[in-house]
Amino acid sequence: MKALLLSLMLLLPFSAQAAIDAYEFSDEQKEARFQQLTGELRCPKCQNQNIADSDAPLASDLRREVHRMLEEGESDEGIIDFMVTRYGDFVLYRPRVNETTWLLWYGPFVLLGIGVLVVVLISRNRRQSTPTGPKASSEVGGQYQASEGLTTEEAERLNKLLQRDSDQ
Repeated sequence: MKALLLSLMLLLPFSAQAAIDAYEFSDEQKEARFQQLTGELRCPKCQNQNIADSDAPLASDLRREVHRMLEEGESDEGIIDFMVTRYGDFVLYRPRVNETTWLLWYGPFVLLGIGVLVVVLISRNRRQSTPTGPKASSEVGGQYQASEGLTTEEAERLNKLLQRDSDQ
């Protein structure tokens, strides 16, 4: 049992391998730009991680490409354009507003507006609507009176039943 436990403990460090990329930058400004860009670009393979946090080989290649482009003097916008051209708008966590992303940016506000409009119309209709069927009888002094909904006989019968229930 101890041999098995010792074997597992020896294999444990090998299972937790993580590649750490070390990049040399010519100045601190480029290093800050690198950190910002790799934090904003999404890994195409991982889908919900940026390329700075992803361990995927593709993310490592993209980090290397961003580093190369920064050292060559490429602007942030140029690097982002290169990535978008290569991988599409999906690579951006905050896609640009254009014809293809209009629904993504403004769709939730349109749906919210439609929802508010529906709630307002329903509440307005409920407030303004009156019963279309026969009107209920009205109670005066504890006794029901005949109205459009009840005939005189029905009102008397209702009053007798209610009187009998209250006596019990």
